[in-house]
Amino acid sequence: MIYILLSLMLILPTLLGIGGLASQKIKLWDGISSDLVMGIVSISIVWTALAFFIPINTAVEIPTLLLGISLFIYQRKYRALGSFLREHYRIFVPVLFIILFFGAFYPFILDHFGYYVPSIKWIREVGMPRGISNLDLLLGQMSIWHIFQAGFSNLSDTFLRMNSLMLAGYLIYILERRVFVHLLFFPILFLFVQSPSADLPVIILSMLVLNETMRSNTNAKGLFLLSVFVFIIKPTAIWVPVFVFLYNLFCLKQKPLSWMPAGIALGLLFCFKNIWLFGYPIFPVAVIDLNLPWKPNPELLKNSAMIAIMKTYNLQYTYAEIHSFSKWDYIKNWLLLEGIKGKIHILFIISLMILCFHTFISRKKVLYLLCGAVLLKSAMVLAFSAQYRFFLEVFFVMIFILTYQKAGKKTAILGFTVMTLAIAFVLSTPQWLQKQLPSFYLGYFMGGFNENQWLKPSEYQLNQYKSHKVGNLEFYLSAEDYPFMFDTPLPTISNGFLKDYLRLGIFPQWDSERKKNGFHWKKLTPKEIQELKKAISLKQ
Repeated sequence: MIYILLSLMLILPTLLGIGGLASQKIKLWDGISSDLVMGIVSISIVWTALAFFIPINTAVEIPTLLLGISLFIYQRKYRALGSFLREHYRIFVPVLFIILFFGAFYPFILDHFGYYVPSIKWIREVGMPRGISNLDLLLGQMSIWHIFQAGFSNLSDTFLRMNSLMLAGYLIYILERRVFVHLLFFPILFLFVQSPSADLPVIILSMLVLNETMRSNTNAKGLFLLSVFVFIIKPTAIWVPVFVFLYNLFCLKQKPLSWMPAGIALGLLFCFKNIWLFGYPIFPVAVIDLNLPWKPNPELLKNSAMIAIMKTYNLQYTYAEIHSFSKWDYIKNWLLLEGIKGKIHILFIISLMILCFHTFISRKKVLYLLCGAVLLKSAMVLAFSAQYRFFLEVFFVMIFILTYQKAGKKTAILGFTVMTLAIAFVLSTPQWLQKQLPSFYLGYFMGGFNENQWLKPSEYQLNQYKSHKVGNLEFYLSAEDYPFMFDTPLPTISNGFLKDYLRLGIFPQWDSERKKNGFHWKKLTPKEIQELKKAISLKQ
């Protein structure tokens, strides 16, 4: 906890300083929370541009910290921060303690071990290698949030707890803007602060955008820029820029040329990043084929799409079985999946119905626009890969819309307290959760509470791996029976792709012997096939 607090004390002034400078051009709203968000946006953009050419390591982090803290002092942002703390310390201090407490638990989100940590390691040690999706397809997505996390992971946040800081920033916004209703769903986000999950900043920034539109914020340029930033963190949040676009057009009635350019420029940076890493503008969709030499093997992409469909049904059906479903089977089998995911799917449909009904009876233009954007995003998710993690923010939208004019400060604090206690119990006693919800797979990765958390966050360490070589690529595989890349040295490949490469007769290679130039794929020779088979057999 103390380590996370020290990280906060170092990074927060940095963000406020740089954000204060950026706010001179684009100010989202009044207050230090606006500077904080603009600091995140500004640094993320600059570091993403740099990552094309250099690693985002201490040579980048230290100057950023020095610049940010210098601006923090020069702009006297410490006065605004001090004023905020004096006014809100009764709520801010205890809730911050709770954030630090939850942030110190073991990470348990599977993607943390799958591609969060490896992505951050690549960005920190190399930058963004061209065509890295050929090495491991999952790495082709490298979220801008992981670039932001990587930049601060060298010195100031070595435990990758940036989401804890993000949640603290959300708390600042809630208190500063006096929107206590957000405290009703605030505790749910405690489940995302142990890992650099992109879901947390997407949910938080989506709620900020939604709250500002409900308050009739007229800053069309700032809102659209922020909405596009949410999208480039995680493209499944497509509803946010769609909603803000419609809001600016039909509610604010401002001319597009006055507010779109900054957002479009940010969107183009996102497309260039994807083209560089993946070979196509939007990961993982193979559209707008530029016929680049580093694009992934088409059969590998086809296989990935099939797995995405199978994950829609929690891998309970084969692709052939799903392909044979009738239209009714598609819906019925998705809603009636065994375990907790089926219950979440039903709750998702109910939430959409409630949102639509509330919109209809309210007859407010802004809600019609919001509902339309959310339905569009839901239809896209349902069509491509209807996994519950892709529509999490819909639940937050529904709760907010139903409560933002009704829940007062006392009600919000009471709800916050009850839910916080419940989540504390679950995270501290994972055995109980495993027994009660055996289908909740993530529960088996929860490590519970240990006394060392008061000093530093809990973390898993494996560091068991073996080296192999196929063609010009020497790579590392994690320990036997361990399916994730996690803390294996670079370059590493997730075990699931090895058999795919063998089946397709392909394998990733460095673009040159100089390395670090990027990756492409090649057909395997008979000798290389034997080398790959040997690596797989040793793994098994």
